Amino acid sequence: MIMPSLILSVAVRSLLPLLLLFSVFLLIRGHNEPGGGFVGGLVAAAAFALYAIAEGIAKVRQALRVDPRTLIGAGLVVALGSGLLSLLQGRPFMTGLWYQQPVPVLGKVGTPVLFDLGVYLVVVGIILTIILNLAEE
Repeated sequence: MIMPSLILSVAVRSLLPLLLLFSVFLLIRGHNEPGGGFVGGLVAAAAFALYAIAEGIAKVRQALRVDPRTLIGAGLVVALGSGLLSLLQGRPFMTGLWYQQPVPVLGKVGTPVLFDLGVYLVVVGIILTIILNLAEE
C-alpha cells in the first residue's frame, strides 16, 4: 500500500479552491475572449483529479456531492436549452440571444453563456467519470 503524502495533501487542499475559482473565471471570460466552458471544465476536472491522487476517490465523490454522470446529463440539458430558447423567439436554433443590460461581474449575459455552462458541466462530468472509474479498477 502506498502511503499518502502529507505535503501533497496540504498543497492540494490549498490549490483545490483556487483551481475551481480559476475554472469559473475561464468559463465566464470565455464567451468574449479565449477560455470558455471546455477549458474551464478541463481545469475543474484536473483539480478534482489532483484531489483524488492526494486524498482518494471516496473524498472526491464526497466533495462532488453528485454523480459525474448527473453533471453530463445536466450539461446536455442546459446546452440544448440554450439553443431552444432562440426557437421560442422564432429565430434559428442556436441563435445567440443577449440580455440588453450588462450584469456586474459577468458582463454581457445571453444564451452563449448558457451554452458554455452546459459544455463546462459536460466536460467536468465526462473527465471525472473516466478518471474515477479508472482509479477504482
